[in-house]
Amino acid sequence: MSCVLTFALLLPLTLAANGGGLPSYETEITARDYSGICQILATNISPRSQVFFPVEKQYIGDITNWANSNTQLAACAVEPGTETDVAKILQILGKHRVPFAVKGGGHSPNPGFSSTRGVLIAMTRFRNVEYSAKSRRANIGAGLIWDDVYAALAPHEVSILGARVSGVGVAGFLLGGGYSWKTNQHGLAIDTVTAVRLVKPNGKISVVTRRSDPELFFGLKGGFNNFGIVTEFTMATFPQTQVWGGLITYTAAVIPRVALAVSTFCQNTNDPKASIITAFNSIPGQVLISHIMFYDAPSPPAGLFDDFLNIPSIVQDVSTRSLLSLVTAPPANITFGQRNAFNTVPILEYSSDMINAIANETMFWTRELSNKTATLLSYAIEPFLSSIPAFNKGATSAYPPDRSRVLSPFDISYSWLSGTYDNDFYLALRQSAAQLRAVAMEYGQNAVGNAAVYPNYALIGTPLKDMYGRNVPRLRALKKRVDPKNVMGLAGGWKF
Repeated sequence: MSCVLTFALLLPLTLAANGGGLPSYETEITARDYSGICQILATNISPRSQVFFPVEKQYIGDITNWANSNTQLAACAVEPGTETDVAKILQILGKHRVPFAVKGGGHSPNPGFSSTRGVLIAMTRFRNVEYSAKSRRANIGAGLIWDDVYAALAPHEVSILGARVSGVGVAGFLLGGGYSWKTNQHGLAIDTVTAVRLVKPNGKISVVTRRSDPELFFGLKGGFNNFGIVTEFTMATFPQTQVWGGLITYTAAVIPRVALAVSTFCQNTNDPKASIITAFNSIPGQVLISHIMFYDAPSPPAGLFDDFLNIPSIVQDVSTRSLLSLVTAPPANITFGQRNAFNTVPILEYSSDMINAIANETMFWTRELSNKTATLLSYAIEPFLSSIPAFNKGATSAYPPDRSRVLSPFDISYSWLSGTYDNDFYLALRQSAAQLRAVAMEYGQNAVGNAAVYPNYALIGTPLKDMYGRNVPRLRALKKRVDPKNVMGLAGGWKF
């Protein structure tokens, strides 16, 4: 097994009223007259949808993201309630070339990825979870977070490949790839998606499958919002019992013992039901290690996790529990509403030396950024089995561009308070990622040098080729076919 690292105050904006009455749908609106576009939307959507303006309470909830750095004051927020209304909204915005954003769970920290100063499309009303015991599949609405999905499927004693911590949105997670607690058993989350309901930029509503449009199906698996707006995913489900695991917190004093335990686990554990995330976290005043253990059964084999359980800890919340209980156990939303950013490095192997280098990197940047309103610097380690490529043989997807090997995503996550220091933290994230990539190569992991990085963790500004490699020309050709007028180019995110 090889292991890797993961892991507002909003003031209403008053817009000038559009003079001379409401413009009609055919009236040409200048790119900056977004309030006029909002009025057009309000008069062209059905009663099942609604537009909210800055003076309304619902507007605040719609534009607020997990990361304050990815929250902007939109001209309005529209909550479509039907796919037909999604199509109307896209056509209106595309016709008038109005910038927009699509928000599912709103968990991306990258500025502008699910926020805009134009029109925010909040998928809040697409929250269905429909399970079919006959097909062993579930239809999942694009406006949900994974906590809701796990809760809805639990009575059926099944689950799905979703996020490992609380608060993550369904749509962004799946459209970016998806590493799950069950990835060692079933592959990436996108490999368990069997159909996608998509509103294309031209307004056509399609059910995209491997058979109906294999090239578009390929692009949607890792290609984010380049091809339209997804309203629903159909996914395979798997039997789910109670699981075993939870969170242990250690102090910096036991870093050598934790490093050895993690390295031993990575090298010796081949049980696909077992997984961990080990994060080195710098908080004001100290470095702590948060270690999450997971076993996909009510109890693990004897001795499997003893190395971790025997290290002195300050918090230990480990038990037999529901999958939802385990997912919500770590305080993943402790930095909600702060400025946040991720960066990532693909890592092949985790020796004790590599893990100690990660711990040292945590301490170095703690000293460098402590006086710049830093609240949390996190470096985490996630192990995935090298057998993952064996799942769904013959499958292709936008990400990863190379399925011949497993290079786990290593996520560096920073949180801070003041926008004054944004550039300092972005620069530190780039430098830290480059340093750890260099260290991995120094320890003989030459494959890391040109390996694709996980787009869900990539820092804004990451070149497309670093994430999609040889797939970039193919994805650009697909984008030109599906969206020749570049309507989705008006929205934020990774763009082909």
